[in-house]
Amino acid sequence: MALRMISLDDIREAQARIWGAIYDSPCAYSERFSRLTGARVCLKLDNLQRTGSFKERGALNKILTISSEERQRGLIAASAGNHAQAVAYHASRHGLRAVIWMPETTPLIKVTATREYGAEVKLHGATYDEAYRSAIEHAQETGLTWVHPFDDDAVIAGQGTLALDILRQCPQVETVLVPVGGGGLIGGMACALKELAPRTRVIGVQSARLPSMQAAVAAGRVVELEPAATLADGIAVRSAGERTLALVRRYVDDIVTVDEEEIANAILLLLEHEKTVAEGAGAVALAALLHRRPAAAGRSAVVVVSGGNIDVNVLSRIIERGLVKDGRLVRLRIHLPDHPGSLHRLTAVIARHRANIVQTSHDHAHFGVSLGDAVIDVKLETRGPDHIDEICSALRAAGYLHERVM
Repeated sequence: MALRMISLDDIREAQARIWGAIYDSPCAYSERFSRLTGARVCLKLDNLQRTGSFKERGALNKILTISSEERQRGLIAASAGNHAQAVAYHASRHGLRAVIWMPETTPLIKVTATREYGAEVKLHGATYDEAYRSAIEHAQETGLTWVHPFDDDAVIAGQGTLALDILRQCPQVETVLVPVGGGGLIGGMACALKELAPRTRVIGVQSARLPSMQAAVAAGRVVELEPAATLADGIAVRSAGERTLALVRRYVDDIVTVDEEEIANAILLLLEHEKTVAEGAGAVALAALLHRRPAAAGRSAVVVVSGGNIDVNVLSRIIERGLVKDGRLVRLRIHLPDHPGSLHRLTAVIARHRANIVQTSHDHAHFGVSLGDAVIDVKLETRGPDHIDEICSALRAAGYLHERVM
């Protein structure tokens, strides 16, 4: 039997139901990304929701549509983090018990936040899918009310309200880029966008490591991919949903993928140029705009920044890698005589060229060091590749043997 497909009316009803309890996040024009792409780019910043992602929309709509008997039993969900926080927060606001199953690999920031919102957290398995299966078993054993993260009509309709916001805030939009995991967000959004503005192009974006929806569309049915780790852990779903696949096949124009370096670059650019924090899943749509250019020059494009719950340790690594790629951070390995004053003379050369030393490390036994000599690794903050070339030329002129450490 064919599954019922949500309608525009379902999304409008969800909007009326959740309005006032969900932050009306901005759809802000980005001059920087508009210049880079040739399109008029706006960023729909749903990473600014109370729990840091769009997931609140679907979770709240689901909570408000279940029966009083289902509410009394309490809620159960499985999530890599954002759905967990959304269910926990809105369950707590409505005085409901919530039990959330999460993978053991879930970033600590998401686990801690979910507990702080009042949910009981159970960590199980290395992937979302393993946690999901355990949560299903627990729901069957306990009678708790299941809140699916994406393949549920009420959840999909709630996520679709984001598209209504975009059409109100950016009515001339021609292309919308949407992160895709299981498909709840793009399914609901594409339905609303195509029903209200049928000429709007809807582009889904997945991690190249787990393109489950792209694979499902190609096969014409839900398929299960092999597990894979990705920076976009919030959309690391091995199987798309049945309901969401039907919506994607009907309404979505294309699905593209982005690689890990492109995702990391998008996170860094959002932080540096737009002063907003995005997690990997939240940055994939921008990565696609920058590296796949699905919006033609001059078109009005909205990029959905869907979440901002990123582990600070991961963020620090992304920042450092980005600075290295941009030539604003460099490590040089320099040979120098091992006697008093030699380090002072070396740092004087570096100081004359206005580079900042942030880390040093001496070695007397490796890298082919002769007796009486030393090697020092120096990490420098620079102004970019030309500045690095200038410093290396000065070191050569001063007689220092050196190499760049990658």
